[in-house]
Amino acid sequence: MIQEITCPQRRREIAQAVLSALPEWFGLPESTAEYVRLCGDAPFWAAMEENQPAGFIAMKETSPYAAEILVMGVLPQYHRRGLGRALWQALYSRAQSLGYEFLQVKTVRQGCYPEYDRTNAFYRALGFRELECFPTLWDAHNPCQIYVMSIK
Repeated sequence: MIQEITCPQRRREIAQAVLSALPEWFGLPESTAEYVRLCGDAPFWAAMEENQPAGFIAMKETSPYAAEILVMGVLPQYHRRGLGRALWQALYSRAQSLGYEFLQVKTVRQGCYPEYDRTNAFYRALGFRELECFPTLWDAHNPCQIYVMSIK
């Protein structure tokens, strides 16, 4: 069900298909296009259902000691079915095997939008902890919450 995708074009196709189906989270065309572009060169895993992508996750190295969830998305009809956790586990295992000590993720701070409140709850359930919030990193309407976890 979870498979690593190594073809850059296929990574971008999957990212585009999934992110375009999630306008509540990825409704800004410029930033969505940037995520799609970056996915072409990132370690990338897809959840496949009947040979069709149901979700994906991409990883980015942020330092010799840390990686981050660059972007992740699961189609709405597959929410709350364990695909997000399975995708995260694939990324976590790779980060661990590469010797990273920390994993981070950025999202919109809790309390701003119901969709992101569910996202925050998902990351906390995985074991991420709040590190810091940057109120204007993205813009004043989307304060950037950074979560981290130790993977030693």
